[in-house]
Amino acid sequence: MLGAVQLGLFAAGVVLFVPMGMAGWHLSRNKMLFFSCALFITLAVGVHLVPYFPSVTSFLSSGSGSISGSDSSSSVIVNRDSCFSLLHQVAFDFQELSNNSKRGSWKWVESENVVDCDFQKLTKNDASDLLNGSWVVVAGDSQARLMVVSLLELLLGEFKMEIIKKDLFLRHSNYNIFVDEIGMKLDFIWAPYMSNLTDLIMGFKEKKSYPDVFVMGAGLWDMLHVNNASEYGVSLKSLKDSVVLLLPVSSAFANGDGSGTNNVVPVRSPNLFWLGMPKLISSMLKTDEKREKMNDVMWQAYNDELYRSKLLQQSGGPLLLLDVHSLSNKCGADCTSDGMHYQGAVYEAAVHIMLNGLLIESNQKL
Repeated sequence: MLGAVQLGLFAAGVVLFVPMGMAGWHLSRNKMLFFSCALFITLAVGVHLVPYFPSVTSFLSSGSGSISGSDSSSSVIVNRDSCFSLLHQVAFDFQELSNNSKRGSWKWVESENVVDCDFQKLTKNDASDLLNGSWVVVAGDSQARLMVVSLLELLLGEFKMEIIKKDLFLRHSNYNIFVDEIGMKLDFIWAPYMSNLTDLIMGFKEKKSYPDVFVMGAGLWDMLHVNNASEYGVSLKSLKDSVVLLLPVSSAFANGDGSGTNNVVPVRSPNLFWLGMPKLISSMLKTDEKREKMNDVMWQAYNDELYRSKLLQQSGGPLLLLDVHSLSNKCGADCTSDGMHYQGAVYEAAVHIMLNGLLIESNQKL
């Protein structure tokens, strides 16, 4: 667009000043008028035809700073994917409290690549603008509930959070809230097993009603009460098939590698996130059963099944991972009292990673 404007200005200059120059050569008025008209028509036709010749348009755009050529488009995709891969590059710091405990805080590391991505901790106003008018669904176990707590703390502030915390922490229950100020609806769905998530997705499909942002994750309850990684893997693949049906977009994810060919014109694609399981510190778990079943070996087996299922974008699927394991591992034992539920800093970081992921996905800047 900018290149066409520049060309138009150039053409106008030629039409204006060339005849003036010709007048200096004492050409007759009729000859000068004829030449001016011919020149104007030629340039006008040229300007209107330029957009239909990609090589010319690309050349004009390359000089104006816009991105339109194939090489430039590729570089944008590379940068976008690179920034997605750097979202979890965070570090934690601790403040000593009077009761001999520590309170964690976090920030993105200041490496050159991370700085180039311009990740930001969103303010209440920034997050409100981003989620304005949205329907957000978070489904899963207690890890998902803690994610909701951090998101609402950002959107509502401490005072309003104190009012709703009792209802939000009702054991094994759903929670719903409508934030009037920004027209955002948030649903927390208690869904500790994979089958719960699959049923929820099929319900969306049947109602033809999809959230704008959908965060889901389950595994801890399965690990404790079923303790079979292979069965968990089967459930993950079933969930992935259901998610593909949920998407009002291309069937490219059906094969797990983005190779689908029967594309459908998108209606509205929800932003999908997978909330990963945390780092499990066996020695701090509260019961013998948990210490026996929820160990590093079993966690790794469950995580391997997650990647084999091709549910995550990192393995060719539709969901972006919110890597709570990486975050909680960096925060460490000082961030947990029971070996599986971590301080708010971990889930706050996950919320901001999600919000920055939404900004990248929608090509927005604050």
